[in-house]
Amino acid sequence: MNASNLLAPALLGLALFAGTAQAASLVPPQGYYASVERVKSGGANDCAATPTPYTGRLVFRSKYEGSDSARATLNRESEKAFRETTRDITELERGVNRQVMRYMRDGRAQDLQCAVQWLNTWARADALLSTDFNHTGKSMRKWALGSLASAWLRLKFSESQPLAPYAQESQLIESWFARLAEQTVKDWSDLPLKKINNHSYWAAWSVMATAVVTDRRDLFDWAVQQFQVAAGQIDADGYLPNELKRQQRALAYHNYALPPLAMIAAFADANGVDLRDDHDAALRRLAERVIQGVDTPTQFADKAGKKQDMTDLKKQAKFAWLEPYCAVYRCNAETLAWKRKMQPFKTFRLGGDVTRVFDPRVEGKGS
Repeated sequence: MNASNLLAPALLGLALFAGTAQAASLVPPQGYYASVERVKSGGANDCAATPTPYTGRLVFRSKYEGSDSARATLNRESEKAFRETTRDITELERGVNRQVMRYMRDGRAQDLQCAVQWLNTWARADALLSTDFNHTGKSMRKWALGSLASAWLRLKFSESQPLAPYAQESQLIESWFARLAEQTVKDWSDLPLKKINNHSYWAAWSVMATAVVTDRRDLFDWAVQQFQVAAGQIDADGYLPNELKRQQRALAYHNYALPPLAMIAAFADANGVDLRDDHDAALRRLAERVIQGVDTPTQFADKAGKKQDMTDLKKQAKFAWLEPYCAVYRCNAETLAWKRKMQPFKTFRLGGDVTRVFDPRVEGKGS
């Protein structure tokens, strides 16, 4: 037998292995497999009426309308108009997250049924898919997708298999998520670097969550690519130039950039893609710069040219990024103590109770 014949079976085996690895299903971090914690009887939660599906033009006023190029001065009138016109979208996001959190904690079927009903109604209506949009409108689309898809992950992957009786509804909902993600990719692709900021990172997170829900490798790869662009924007000192432009809100927006990036890194890691060292550990530089900035905001004041507005940074939920971040990096004792002091972290932008997913051993995490 010649050498080529001896090699043939080995090469065939390698090809089959490569094909199997390439076809491996996308998965979330381990915490998403958690079972429903308990099953309570009686005292069922009422399911409120489904918010009206938003099928109109995604053209909304910005809360920073009339601001200068820094877009850091809040316009109270336009913010009120924005809240009113997007009320149903926000109600859907918050409501579904509450329903999923309650169901995973208490196991009441009514909460699960309500979440499925709300999402099914919006999916059937082809909501949020308008191609007539402005910047605020496409931003609402990706925020909503990220909120809903990341909450859905807890139901889809739970070892309790709560969605087993809802196969038809699940297919429709996940198809809707996929279409939203495809449009989000179109909305946020091919932007000049000067236009890529936290919005693009949040778009990438929404696509990453959807990629795992729908097992779409193309969506996963796009989200990873956007992370890598973001990592390349972080300078040697941990600053994001396009967030420094926000002047008095520079620190707040650096902090706001961290949740989607940390979540993408955690989801990539779960699928064998290690982003921790990307661009010389850029994510770590950003996180450490923000942590230092919270303690000493004058660093950002000097860099951005204005005293920092710390209002947002007084809200513990704004630091929910610490959960996925400390899951992919080894946080030091001081950072871990700071994290534990603020736990549990709950934010609908990341699918609800992030602490339950990434640090479930925390005492009183669901209280």
